[in-house]
Amino acid sequence: MQLYFIFMKKICFATNNEHKIQEVKNIIGNAFQILSLKDVGCSEDLPETGNTLEQNSAQKANYIFKNYHIACFADDSGLEIESLNNKPGVDSAHYAGTRNATDNNNKVLAELADKTNRNAVFKTVITFVSLNSESQFTGIVKGEIINQLPEKEGFGYDPIFIPLGESKTFAEMSIVEKNKISHRSIAINKLIEYLNLREDL
Repeated sequence: MQLYFIFMKKICFATNNEHKIQEVKNIIGNAFQILSLKDVGCSEDLPETGNTLEQNSAQKANYIFKNYHIACFADDSGLEIESLNNKPGVDSAHYAGTRNATDNNNKVLAELADKTNRNAVFKTVITFVSLNSESQFTGIVKGEIINQLPEKEGFGYDPIFIPLGESKTFAEMSIVEKNKISHRSIAINKLIEYLNLREDL
């Protein structure tokens, strides 16, 4: 058995988003003790001035490790739509000018109103930083955008994204169903595999 499982190694997930934290805890299980920004005493806004998901993810993880001296991982996720030149991309969280998910979804649907190509990918980039390591892990799920916003609410763009080969949007899936195929779970599982191979973190 790995030492990580015995001593419940503490790792900060650089977010206070309860939905993200719970989603990650469900994927990781009991392998590690996941701490939020609040848990480590961080109340300031993290830097996100990069032009890519990779840059933003690295900025956040490095900021926490440098200032709070704890192994940390940060994610940045985006929806990239083929016919919109891969927008909203790095601007996904505030595409409509706010962080309101309904507004963001409605803006995407309005911009796709006259488009026949509704192909899209959900992408997550995770950066892990510790004393002896800095690595990135990417998860991508292909799919398409539906024609209108359904009544069922969901996290982010989940209500309007159907993964390739599925009949339900992410929002219509249970958390168990989503975690089997989601972009975040793909990236997190790559992170877990990496952590379990390292003993010098």
